[in-house]
Amino acid sequence: MEETAANNNNNGSQDLETEFAERSMWLMKCPSLIAPSLEPLPFEDDPYLPVAKVILSIDPLATVDDEETKVVMELARAESGNVPKRFGLDMSKDFIPMSAFSQSSQGTMSVEGKIKDKFYMNPRTENMESYGRLCRERASKYMCKNKQIQVIDNATGMHMWPTPGTITPTGFLEKKKVTNKTSEMKRTRRDRREMEEVMFNLFEGQSNWTLRLLIQETDQPEQFLKDLLRDLCIYNNKGSNQGTYELKPEYKKATHE
Repeated sequence: MEETAANNNNNGSQDLETEFAERSMWLMKCPSLIAPSLEPLPFEDDPYLPVAKVILSIDPLATVDDEETKVVMELARAESGNVPKRFGLDMSKDFIPMSAFSQSSQGTMSVEGKIKDKFYMNPRTENMESYGRLCRERASKYMCKNKQIQVIDNATGMHMWPTPGTITPTGFLEKKKVTNKTSEMKRTRRDRREMEEVMFNLFEGQSNWTLRLLIQETDQPEQFLKDLLRDLCIYNNKGSNQGTYELKPEYKKATHE
């Protein structure tokens, strides 16, 4: 046994802590605007101060077809006045159970528990117009490209005139121009959660989109958009909207609410 443990340490393998492997956990999809409100405050006297309260309501008289359980979460604080503090948690019906893992600063891996259900946060507030405007402003902020202007000191214009020996053949310039055009076509992939908000806002304004139009609108890599569309949308193979994408029913419900 000692030789086996020594060999494992030499090979870099580690033991997996499984003390909490059977603990039940929930997986919650949180909007980027709400994420800061769920983080503990720095320099807080009580590190275990709750950041939210979950209310579970069960109707024992409900029929099988009705919703028997309702889950609501209330935030302890909000980062902005337009951010709602009360959210409904809608349970995903096609979720596959999985386990949650963590790694300590010392490199120890642990199983934190089994994820039994997945929830989507939907705001419950009377100020939905302000919250929607806040989401659109955030999406527009990430879609805009900031331009910078640099002032050149002691600019006499001499660098704009060719000096002897610096004139290049025309063919070389054309080749260089094609290379620059190719580099400009490379698109930078953005954060997935931010892009999900952008996609929801786009589909809120227009229910059907083609892949080509989404690439032009978001300026994102094609494969990245395909992965997002696979998770969020349904592709129409026939009908009047053939060749377009539309949100899955569960996301349509979330955006309308």
